[in-house]
Amino acid sequence: MLILASGSPRRRELLGLITDEFEVLVSGCDEFVLEGTPAEKVPAILAEQKALAVAKLRPEDTVIGSDTVVVLGGEIFGKPKDKPHAHAMLKALSGKKHFVYTGVAVAEKGKVRSFVQKTEVEFYELSDETIEKYIATGEPMDKAGAYGIQGKGSVLVKGIVGDYFNVMGLPVAETARFLGLV
Repeated sequence: MLILASGSPRRRELLGLITDEFEVLVSGCDEFVLEGTPAEKVPAILAEQKALAVAKLRPEDTVIGSDTVVVLGGEIFGKPKDKPHAHAMLKALSGKKHFVYTGVAVAEKGKVRSFVQKTEVEFYELSDETIEKYIATGEPMDKAGAYGIQGKGSVLVKGIVGDYFNVMGLPVAETARFLGLV
């Protein structure tokens, strides 16, 4: 059985584009990355931790873990702690290009393998009023980088180079190929 080690409704929806045959089991593992780890390597490390945690519980199954980070100038923008933090993130991203890295790890038969997909995202210049209006929707509070490209945050995005689904949290085409389903 294929198991998604994530509680993200977006990842569940995206994996559903690849296959209907999977279960969801949230890892609940403590995520840990050594300080100084390059930002582009962080999502694979965290995805592997999630996949391996669930694989310990279900060793006979194939487990997919995933993690997404937003990176600007080498700094990782995770989920905002509060509204002022969300505002600061969005202000920093305003008018700039940043990168979204999603790590996907597959644990099966006692081994784990992973890859990282990179997408460049450019934001329009954002006024404080636009930022506050977006934050008031509540959408940014559980999203890396404080925005969701698939939702109301779509109006912030000037353009992307790369996989759109990667920005949502799971690079669909690459994941399908990595699993050997395409």
